[in-house]
Amino acid sequence: MADTVLYEVTDGLATITLNRPEAMNALNVDTKVALREAVRSAAADDAVRAVLLTAAGERAFCVGQDLKEHIGLLAADRESGAGQTMSTVREHYNPITLALAGAAKPVVAAVNGVAAGAGFGFALAADYRLVADTAAFNTSFAGVALTADSGISWTLPRVVGPGRAADLLLFPRNIGAQEAYELGIANRVVPAAELRAEAEKVARALAAGPTVAYASLKESMAYGLTHSLRETLAKEEELQTRAGASEDHAIAVRAFVNKEKPVYLGR
Repeated sequence: MADTVLYEVTDGLATITLNRPEAMNALNVDTKVALREAVRSAAADDAVRAVLLTAAGERAFCVGQDLKEHIGLLAADRESGAGQTMSTVREHYNPITLALAGAAKPVVAAVNGVAAGAGFGFALAADYRLVADTAAFNTSFAGVALTADSGISWTLPRVVGPGRAADLLLFPRNIGAQEAYELGIANRVVPAAELRAEAEKVARALAAGPTVAYASLKESMAYGLTHSLRETLAKEEELQTRAGASEDHAIAVRAFVNKEKPVYLGR
């Protein structure tokens, strides 16, 4: 795995760190490949019970596509007629977004600086976002004559509403941390110096929690966004049956009766 993305698993928590601070964690091809593989690994590993997605440096979480590399790839495409540059959406952005949103475990994003374009999209694909008080979000796409990718045309309207999403996509601008909180983009805003510690605290608490229940909650909420109440009630019944059969549910009930703190196994 390229050193543009760092991957570490400790005590059930997979920490994925974008590691190009000198380039504001922009996504060149190597970084996109490494991030895709890291997220897929975390999602598929049963020993991983929560994921923390963060970035090195103080200026940026991720500013999206590396436009310096992109210019060269576009020029090569024009010369060859291959038209392969935008296949990055299919090869990289889509798999990364699906792995984050679809992981059967909680995903926490610690947004330490600017999150723009696909960086914004990846943050929205997480389940919980802690945001430094110095951070900002920007859709960016229309500013470089592109449309949305990384799932942001699906996630952003569901977070802020269709009207606000249209405004933010058609007229890209920086959304500061406090406004992001008011819009529902940020779940919590913390002082920049405390972000990593607070994010790890949240992620480790989730890693020690009832993983099957968390996975079912993710699935239930995603399902409910696109299905009727009747269909969602049936899905809730299905998922509650699964959660009720888990070892963690039995552990939780025993602990409650005995007035003890449950120690979950994640299964």
